[in-house]
Amino acid sequence: MKIDRALSLIDAAIDAGRIPGAVLGVIDGDDRTLVAQGQAARIPAPEPMREETVFDLASLTKVIFTTERILGHVRAGRMALDAPLTDVIPDLRQYDLAAWERQVTVRQCLGHQTPFPAVEPIYTYGSDPATLRAFVLQREWRHLATPVYSDINFILLGIALERIEGRGIQDVDPGPGFTFHPDPETCAPTEVCSWRGRLIRGEVHDENCHALKGSGHAGLFGTGTAVLDFAQMVLARGPTEIAQPLSDTRTHGWERRHAGWSGGMACSPATIGHTGFTGTGLWVDFDAGRAWTLLTNRVHPTRHADSGIADLRRDVGDALNGE
Repeated sequence: MKIDRALSLIDAAIDAGRIPGAVLGVIDGDDRTLVAQGQAARIPAPEPMREETVFDLASLTKVIFTTERILGHVRAGRMALDAPLTDVIPDLRQYDLAAWERQVTVRQCLGHQTPFPAVEPIYTYGSDPATLRAFVLQREWRHLATPVYSDINFILLGIALERIEGRGIQDVDPGPGFTFHPDPETCAPTEVCSWRGRLIRGEVHDENCHALKGSGHAGLFGTGTAVLDFAQMVLARGPTEIAQPLSDTRTHGWERRHAGWSGGMACSPATIGHTGFTGTGLWVDFDAGRAWTLLTNRVHPTRHADSGIADLRRDVGDALNGE
């Protein structure tokens, strides 16, 4: 069976010590499978991975939470895709009305078609989340010649959500099975963080999201069941803006199939997907009626190791979608 081939690849990665464990979930038509393998924790004591283990979903936050919520506000007429962010965040670069950042649109942020740098250690500039938001909004950002995938895009979209909804992201209900405030005992731990000086478990791994006390680019927690439920909803809804190409590699929020991408090449061209730094991933093939999620905590106990996660994701995708 295809899923057996995929599980054997995951077993090999666990046996080699590259990842502690994983949860693999697959929807194929009317069939749905969820399997847990390996360990959820290596330290301070070994713990088995379970189907109900809660994962720090990292950048899956961008597609499961932020993109969905932004597009919902667009459909409701509260914002427009091709309007500048300043329609919702008028104080963005407010001391330089000619600043390029003030021309950036909602659609460009969703599709990572902006000149923002990929990432910035925002957490190193202070500890007060309101001041750090002001820093994000007033900073004269480095302008890249070529757009790259950038957390800054979704940090700004998160601030836009907070302005529209009048509350912090961590005060929003992210939907059934998801949370911003998990019980640490249910979570797969991530890294021994040198900045925080402890093993991270039940709090967001991403330093910028932690310092901002909630952000649009990370912070969501959920189980394999919750991620599959979301994927099932996306499949049932069918292609929407999230499948509309904005570049050779991007749609609104998501990545589209292209050479060398995370989902492998055995899926159809109608496949979209996204990954998270902690070791998570979700892919949806609209033509095949198939979706799969591979959830690992590959950064446990450290990110500074070769987890082989990029190859594992591609190989698992090809195993599930190949002949």
